[in-house]
Order: sequence, then structure tokens, then C-alpha cells
Amino acid sequence: MRVEFEVLGPVTARDADSGRPIALKGPRHRAVLARLIAARRRVVPVPHLVADLWEDDAPPAGAVPSLRTFVAALRRALEPDRPPRTPARLLITEGPGYALRPGPDTVDAWRFETALTDATTPAALDAALALWHGPAYADFPDASWARTERSRLGELRLQAVERRARLLLDRGRAAEAVPDLAVHAAEHPWREDGWRLLALALYRTGRQGDALAVLRRARALLVEQLGVDPGPALRRLEADILAQAGHLEGAAGGVEQVWERTAAAYDRAVGGGSRVRLESTVGLLRELAVTGGGGLEAARDQRTAAVAAAEELGDPELTARVIGAYDVPALWTRVDDPEHAARVVASAERTLGALPSDAHPAARGRLLATVAVESRGTRSARGPRAAGEAVRLARELGDAPLLAFALNGLFMQSCRGSGLAGRREEIGAELVTLGERHALPSYEILGRLIRLQARCARGDFAGADTQAAAAERLAERHGRPLVGVFTQWYGALKLAETGPVPQAEAAYRAAADGLPDTGMPGLAAGLLPLALLGLRMRHGLPPEPDPDPEAAADGAAYRAADWGPYAPWARPLLLLARNRRAEAAAALRTLPAPPYDLLYEAMWCLTARAAALLGDRETLRRARAELAPAAGGLAGAGSGLLTLGPVADYL
Repeated sequence: MRVEFEVLGPVTARDADSGRPIALKGPRHRAVLARLIAARRRVVPVPHLVADLWEDDAPPAGAVPSLRTFVAALRRALEPDRPPRTPARLLITEGPGYALRPGPDTVDAWRFETALTDATTPAALDAALALWHGPAYADFPDASWARTERSRLGELRLQAVERRARLLLDRGRAAEAVPDLAVHAAEHPWREDGWRLLALALYRTGRQGDALAVLRRARALLVEQLGVDPGPALRRLEADILAQAGHLEGAAGGVEQVWERTAAAYDRAVGGGSRVRLESTVGLLRELAVTGGGGLEAARDQRTAAVAAAEELGDPELTARVIGAYDVPALWTRVDDPEHAARVVASAERTLGALPSDAHPAARGRLLATVAVESRGTRSARGPRAAGEAVRLARELGDAPLLAFALNGLFMQSCRGSGLAGRREEIGAELVTLGERHALPSYEILGRLIRLQARCARGDFAGADTQAAAAERLAERHGRPLVGVFTQWYGALKLAETGPVPQAEAAYRAAADGLPDTGMPGLAAGLLPLALLGLRMRHGLPPEPDPDPEAAADGAAYRAADWGPYAPWARPLLLLARNRRAEAAAALRTLPAPPYDLLYEAMWCLTARAAALLGDRETLRRARAELAPAAGGLAGAGSGLLTLGPVADYL
């Protein structure tokens, strides 16, 4: 087992392969581990450890034996597979004390320092700062042994925030720097460079008055609280802003000029090179897709054209790159445009067959991952096979971006039955680790949202809250607006389980208001009626009546079109609510098997409820067999969007 440690926040240890936290027992065990990590692989003598563990009180008579007990328990937790009486490899005894000898990339604080050394772009610094989940060694705010290390790491973090802002300003992206700088300056008012950078960023976004107000606020704080005047850099900047000095605009001259100059240079360099343009276009479409709304729809439409154009050139390796470069993380297990998805899968399969034997394996891996992602929700056996092969290739190659894409495909194929939230949790945890370690923020966000779904399936709302908050922080930093759609729906789901019906219904309706603008019709279609039906069933209320589920145009609460893809499973219950038992029984008999998606369990619960009301014992037996593996979970909550209540109630 490979163990990773986190100290940039609460001190934790986790199994790197599964992402699961390792139980560290009591606070003294955690303190021993934290103290040894702070020693940075050096030996800490036993007397020093004893003094640090009991620094507020005199050590008890049995302090040394107790320490040895703590160490033994930690060794069992950190190396559970170590054979008896064999030397420990991680928490070792050496000379007069103990040392922890983890790998250089297994402690988040050490990875953070390495990342700062290597970072030359805002994105790289974003990835480094994303490792922080609170103050360093947060469990031990008063421990003297942690004070120096916490102060050192905290200073490095503040320097990273300011360095990131300088890089954004250098690249003509002043508007992106403002939000984080505003928080930074407010939280650390004595750092004059923070105020200077904030004022400069505001000035470059056309907010001259706000820039001057910031500088005057900094002056007032320094004079009133510390009795000192601002330093020369702040005074010089204020004078330059008042004079509207030309050098304040920066060398780039703003985002628009940078874009125009770059586009012109690209046109001159590439000219009519259609092959280069095709690959560049897909990269642009990938960035366009994550903006959501019209951007996502436009990217989806243009992607089909790009793939077709690549195939026309008759170069399978080029086509593989064009298809595989569109590795946009996908969370919803139902495609938005089935025809588009089918065309992409067909192109990927043709290209797989045409690739030369000496083509790089990564090209094959990306095509397989594409097949897995785009065939989600279907009952074809090809999707799971493609996902498994893509993951295997990525692991063999040690290709982190490919592995993240392949794991996305594996997630999309992980709904082929009920009770599989635990497997999806493992996939999400690995995606989070990959995203953190290799600066892949979009996949870290995906991993967080997958873990949110898995926690919801088990009713673990505290765990889901943690994942939602982390996803929202990343989304704000990296400009991923669609994340808010999923976290808002999660809030409504949580309220449906814990709050009164009217508030939960209002929360569902508010969440649904934003769906038409997301560019995700596969998510939006039928979701609100299904959520409200689940809410009523959760609280023992009858379903909303519909006078004619097939074609009512009289303003009834729900019409057939409202239910989208969920209409066949809602129809028997709605007919029963209108006392049309014969039609309901006929509708139940012709129900298709639910698609393999995140609402698989929910569709079987609707089926079970209708079968129970109709006394259809054969359907009840099938529903029970399908739902039994999910007995301990919440029906539908694995979607992270809605809940039909405990599966056990239906069983």
C-alpha cells in the first residue's frame, strides 16, 4: 500500500491507490505522525517526542511505553500488509528515536514546495495552491513544535498567491487576479505588496477610482494600526495612477491586444496548414466546452465537423489526435445528443481499425476512452471493455492526462447495476489525486463531484458537503461555471432528505431554473418532474396528477413532454393517480429495462412502487433482485441531484 500524507490543513493519511483515509485512532497517534512529518525525514529522539506530546502537562510516569504503543499502532495502520517481525519501511526506529521516511511526492507540503520551485504559469500555481485545505498542521494550532513549520509554509503560500497575481498581470489577465487579491489583502493587511498588486490589477481593468481607494485604505490601516507610512512602492504607484502613467498598462496592453497579436502571428505561421489548424481547433473547442451554455453546444456541434474533416484527409493518426484531444470531463451519464455521440463512436472505432501497428499506444488509449465516454448510458458491452483497456494502457504508459480521461470513461460505464457507488467513489478519489499531483484541475473537479455523488448515495451529507465546497473553490479559481449547477442541485437533494417539503420543492424549482442555459439537455430533460415526484414519494404523498400523460395541453402540472426520458417509468404511477388501473398495468408490462445511468436505481424504485400498487408479483421479484445490492443507500441520490428515499423502503 502506498501512503500519502496531508498537513496543509488537518493532518491525515490515506491509501493512495483507493483514496480512502487511514484511521489514525486517537489525537496522540495523530500528534506523533504530525511531529515526525514536521521533522522532514529526520530522527526525533524519544525524549523530545515525549516532551512535545505532553508539552502542556508533565509527562506521565508511563509516557515512554505509551509513546511506543502509539508508534506500534501507527505502523500497523500505515503498513497493514507488513509481515510480522519484519522491519518497518515507513515509520522506522533509528538511533535514539523515530523517523518517518515517506517518498518526496507523498507529503502535500513537500509537493507544494516542489511545485513552487517549478511553477512558471498561473495554472501551475493554481495547482500548487489547491493542495491547501486549511492552515498547515491545523489540528495543532498551539503546539510549539508545529509553530515554526506552520509559519514557514504559510509564508510560502502567501508568496505563491502574490506570485500568481504577478504572472496574471504580466499576461494581461488583470481581471482574473482581482478576486483573490482582494481576499488576500483583507486577510493580510500588513503585506504591502498585496495592496500594490490589487491596486494595479484594478487600474488595468479600468477601475481607477477603486485602485486609489485601495491604496488609501492601505495607508489608513498602516498609519492608524502601526503608526507607519506606506513604503515607497505604494507611494510611487499612487502617484503613477494619479498621473495615469503609461507604463501602468503593462507590456501586453490588455487581453484583447494579446489575443489579436497572437491570432495574427498564428495566421502568419500556419497559413493554410489544415492539419495543424484541425488539431488547434479541437484544443480551442475543449476550452470552449467547459464554459457551459452556448459554448458547450457550439463545441459539440463543431467537434463533429472537425472529426469529419480529419477523416477526409485519410490520416488515421491525425484523426486519432483530433478525436482524442477532446477530453472534456463528463459527469452526467446520459449523453446530450445521442446522434452526435453515435457518430463520434463510429469514427473512433473506424480509426482504431485503421491505426498503423507502430502508432503510439496513447493514440489508441484516447480513442478507447472516447468510445467509453460517448457510449455511456447504453447497454452495449463495448463501452466497459473500451474503458478497461484504456485504463490499462494509461497505467502502463504512466500517462497521467490519458489515465484521467480513461478513468472518466470507466466512471461512465460504472452504472451497470445498483449499489455501485463505492466503486465510483474509488474512481473519484483517484481522479482527485491525479488532478492534484499533475495540475489537472478539470479532472480534480470531476473527481470531487463524483465523490459528492457517491457520498449522497450513502446519505453521508457531511462528506458530500466537503466535496461540494472543494469543487466550488476549484471552479471559482479555474472558471468552471457548470460546477455550480451540480452543487445547487445537491443542495436541493440534501434539503429533500432533511428539510420540509415546501422548502425542498422551492429549492428544486430554483435549481431547475438554470438548466435551460447549461447546454446539457441530457441533464435537463425531465429532471424537475422526476425530482418533485421523488420528493412526494419520499414523504408518503401521492404523485402529482396528470389528466393525460400522453398529450395534455391544458396546463396540467406535468405533461408527457415534461418527463423527457423518464416518462415510461413515471407513466404507471401517474395513471394510477387518475384511477386508470388497466392502462397503468399495461404500461407497467411494457416497461423497458432502465438505461445504465446514475438514475438506474431510481427507475427500478418507480417500477417497484407501481408494481406494489398493482399487485404485480413477477415485476416485484425482478425489482427486488435489481435493488438488493443498494439496500443501504438512498434511491437516486447517487446522481447527486435528487432522492426517492431509502432503497430499503422499496425492498
